[in-house]
Amino acid sequence: MDKDEQAHKEFLEEQLQWCKEQDCVLAEIEIKLHEMKKIAQYALNHELTAIEIEQFNAQLNELKVEVHFLEKQLHSVVH
Repeated sequence: MDKDEQAHKEFLEEQLQWCKEQDCVLAEIEIKLHEMKKIAQYALNHELTAIEIEQFNAQLNELKVEVHFLEKQLHSVVH
C-alpha cells in the first residue's frame, strides 16, 4: 500500500469512527426524547396536581437541556 492509499485508509477510518460517535449521540438523544414523550403522554392521560405538573415540567426542562447539549455534539466539524 503506497503513501496515498494509506492516508486515504486512515481518513476513512477516522470518518467511520466519527460516524460511530455521532450514532451514539443520536441514540442518547432518542432515549431522552422518548422519555419526554412518555411524560407528555402520562400528563395527557391523567389529572395532575399542581405539584405534579411542576415536577413534570422540571423533568422536561432538564431533558431539554440534556438534548440541547447532545445536539451541540452533533455539530462538530468533519475533517
